[in-house]
Amino acid sequence: MPLPMLRLSPALLERDASLSQRLTVTPLDGSGRAPQVVDVQLEIDREGLRLAAFAIGQRVLLMQWDGRELKTQRHPRLPVEVDEQRMLRDMTLVYWPAAALRGALPRGWTLRGTPEHHELIAGADLAHPVIDVAVSGDLAGDSRIVITNQREHYRLLIESRPLESGR
Repeated sequence: MPLPMLRLSPALLERDASLSQRLTVTPLDGSGRAPQVVDVQLEIDREGLRLAAFAIGQRVLLMQWDGRELKTQRHPRLPVEVDEQRMLRDMTLVYWPAAALRGALPRGWTLRGTPEHHELIAGADLAHPVIDVAVSGDLAGDSRIVITNQREHYRLLIESRPLESGR
């Protein structure tokens, strides 16, 4: 059962956020590869999600989601493993309300838990969540989010703080 993409409308968002983030992706595939780190500026509101990612002082990704179309601009050296669809799904699991997420899940998928800790479950295997999302802090301010994706073998740590200038 493939993971749902979860392309929800930004109009469903309950809060706006303008954040500076550090994303650390750690492979869970036993390969021993080092974690990858990227700095991000994220703005989300009812009009859309806008994300700019920076590595080694240059912008490597620009992503915009308005609820209908995902537009991206990639630096040629950005690794192919960086998947904008997956990034959008992960951001949706963090920032969109649980009721909207549950309503968008295809048959056979369940979202359980609280805003601070929720799990995406495939089928009846309630003991082994496919994706685990743990949130501490204020999603519109200082926060620490850990997404563990067992199916795609990675852990994503998102450390956030409010952008100085805001929007």
